Parts: sequence; structure tokens; C-alpha cells
Amino acid sequence: MSEQTSPDDRKPSFGIRSGQDFGAGLFLIALGIFAFWQAQTLGRGTLNAMGAGMLPQSLAVMVAVGGLGLVITSLLVDGPRLERWSLRGAFFIFGGIVLFALTIRPLGLVVSGPLAMFFGSMASDEFRWKESAIFAVILTTICILLFKVLLRLPIPVVGSLLEPILPF
Repeated sequence: MSEQTSPDDRKPSFGIRSGQDFGAGLFLIALGIFAFWQAQTLGRGTLNAMGAGMLPQSLAVMVAVGGLGLVITSLLVDGPRLERWSLRGAFFIFGGIVLFALTIRPLGLVVSGPLAMFFGSMASDEFRWKESAIFAVILTTICILLFKVLLRLPIPVVGSLLEPILPF
């Protein structure tokens, strides 16, 4: 008579059991190491007198530790496989950030905000022109009220190219 082995009797398999978690963990570890390296020139200080580098370095370590936790979890718990992904999302999200950075000074928040949000919203397969435009205008209005009016930050609402046309 042959013996059947139940799932509990099998030896545990060592290896990657959740490709998605493993990949995300490696990315977070790399991001944490990079951020910690970039913050090395900032003075860390002490707990009594914190320096400019205390928060960025602490956050970098926490991100890397979280990534390590994901890697360890991916080796112990079954999860989703790492699936194929397209470059569309990354292109439009990163492109929106770059677009904002390039247009904030010459055009101001009133133009660069909606432009960047509208561009970034094209990352979704469910992109709709009308909804994206409404969202961009409402969120830009909230940003102007928050950053310029309430917090009084020196962010240009109207940029240098638009000042002669819109003198606010």
C-alpha cells in the first residue's frame, strides 16, 4: 500500500513564494539605502538637538527595514506572483512630476498644477478628459488656498511669464 502525503507532511520549500512582495521589498531596500546615502552630508545631531539629517536618515532606515520585512515575508508566505507591467503608468506619473518642476516658476501654480495633474491622470486606463480636468482645477484651488493663503509659503501662483498678463 502506498502512503499519501498530506500538504502538512511536505517539507517546507525555501525560495520566493510571493514575487510581488519580494520585488517591492528589494525596491524599498534600494530606496532606503539611496536616501540614507544622499542624506549623509546633512548633520544628524542628537535627540536633544536634532540636525537637518535626523528625519531623512531615520525615514530612510525605516523604509529599508520595511523592505526587509517584505522580503522576509515573501520567503515565508504565499502571495501574488510578480506580473508583467507596462511603462505607461511610470511614464505619466514621473512625467507629471517633471512637468510640474519645469513649469512651476515660469507659469506658476495656477497653470503648472492642473497641467501636471492632468498629465499624471493619463497613467490610468480609466482616464477621462472631463473628470481629470475637474479634478485638476479643484485640487489646484485647494493647493493655492493651503500653500499660499493658509501656510503663506513663497510658491508662485502666477509665474514670471504670466505676470504681465495676470497681475495678481
